[in-house]
Amino acid sequence: MANIHIVTDSGAHFANPRFVQQFPVTIVPNKVIIDGKTYREGVDLAHEEALKLIEYHKTTPQVQSPTQAEYYAVYEQLVRRSSGIISIHPSRQLSTSWHHAMAAARELTGHCPIEVIDSRAISAGQGMLVRSAVREMDAAESFDGFVRTLRGAISRIYSVYYVETIDYLLQNNVMTSSHVVLGSMLGIKPILTMDDGLLKPMEKVKTRTQAIDRMVEFVSEFDGIEDAAILQNRNFMTEQARILQDRLAVEFPGQYFPHTIYGPSLAGLIGPDATGLVVLENEADVIGDSLDD
Repeated sequence: MANIHIVTDSGAHFANPRFVQQFPVTIVPNKVIIDGKTYREGVDLAHEEALKLIEYHKTTPQVQSPTQAEYYAVYEQLVRRSSGIISIHPSRQLSTSWHHAMAAARELTGHCPIEVIDSRAISAGQGMLVRSAVREMDAAESFDGFVRTLRGAISRIYSVYYVETIDYLLQNNVMTSSHVVLGSMLGIKPILTMDDGLLKPMEKVKTRTQAIDRMVEFVSEFDGIEDAAILQNRNFMTEQARILQDRLAVEFPGQYFPHTIYGPSLAGLIGPDATGLVVLENEADVIGDSLDD
């Protein structure tokens, strides 16, 4: 379907940073406040520099979603030259981005259709839904059909995160203070997953080797993978990401598992020294499982 434009915020992460330059995708930047200074995510501060600042100042960054007025300004420009707008956002449980976008879209009712979608994901998961939208765009026969296809992809996005600094999880109400204290005493680190739009502890491990084992076990449950990304806190490949990539190559011969640095929006939730694995399961495998049931 021609002339559809995709909008998202800077929390969406892509293994290929040049992706958005090649397709009709507009990214509205979040604002990140670190040590009292405000930066536009991905514009004023590179991701690696932002993570280093967060780690240095030892304080949780404040992440402010684009405002209703900022989304309105973007939509107002796009409705003049688009047959439809798909606006994809991080989980509304973790961000105000979706709420602000919905309010802005309502102000432009009567123009081209604007569909505001809660990805129920964050970071690379949100980015994978954007990538899926771009891939399906040309094949879409109608705007409503396109929206249904995208919403169907949401349930196929899975993610796990191994977190080194659990203080961030306490500040973001992901873990209770008693669990954080006990984890610190025993040297136990959590593995988190996204569950219905929320970050929740899935398992606990003592070593990075155990963390990699659990992450590989998690993804090995899938018969086929449409998209995948390893998230880390450096531009260059870390040793942990390399080991994880090697292990996944054995489990999924021929499947590409790119690595990429995550940004301050995710660091504000899980800290600046985590490792993540995000996958988009093949649609055919989901349909096959449903038929088997």
